[in-house]
Amino acid sequence: MTKTPPTARIRLSTKKSGTPDGSNPAVVAEIRFYRANEKPYGAFSNLYRRPVIFEGVVFPTSEHAYQAGKARKPAVRDWILSAPTPALAAMAAHGLYVWDVAPDWAQTKFDRMRRVLRAKFDQHEDLRQLLMSTGSARLVEVGTVNNAVNRLWGEVDGKGENMLGVMLMELRESCSKETGAAKAKPARATSKARAGATTVATRAPAAV
Repeated sequence: MTKTPPTARIRLSTKKSGTPDGSNPAVVAEIRFYRANEKPYGAFSNLYRRPVIFEGVVFPTSEHAYQAGKARKPAVRDWILSAPTPALAAMAAHGLYVWDVAPDWAQTKFDRMRRVLRAKFDQHEDLRQLLMSTGSARLVEVGTVNNAVNRLWGEVDGKGENMLGVMLMELRESCSKETGAAKAKPARATSKARAGATTVATRAPAAV
């Protein structure tokens, strides 16, 4: 049994600034997550049980939606998706032989994950708000087992590419821009309406 990591919590870490001598360190909030049942940030895990509609199919979790694209043959894909839990579905997909994996998977998997995450957080407003509530904190999936998969999608002992965390931060930034643009539209519309009313009021005497 592996030891549960100190995840699903906010940690303040000191990051060196961009100065050559490393002076003026800044304190950066870092949110760690891993297990889907941890509150509140376990929802960032792909194993979190929340249905996702993706490519016209309803998947029980975002992990199922992601792994569905890995298998070359429909029969193998269905076998993966028949796993009773998302963790087992992931294990089944990781164990596929090379000839059972879609030939372009290495090139398409990151784009698929981004689209799956977009679907997940677009379709569930509470999850979207949770993501937005993290502000500018660095999001990190912290793995317990030191292997290639955990080092790719997260970090183990502080080392790894943390691609899931990176994609979540990208999505958070995109959602923030969308929210800002949506708020700006009514303001612009009101300004145009006021300008139009002013023009009508100015021309009204001439019409009389």
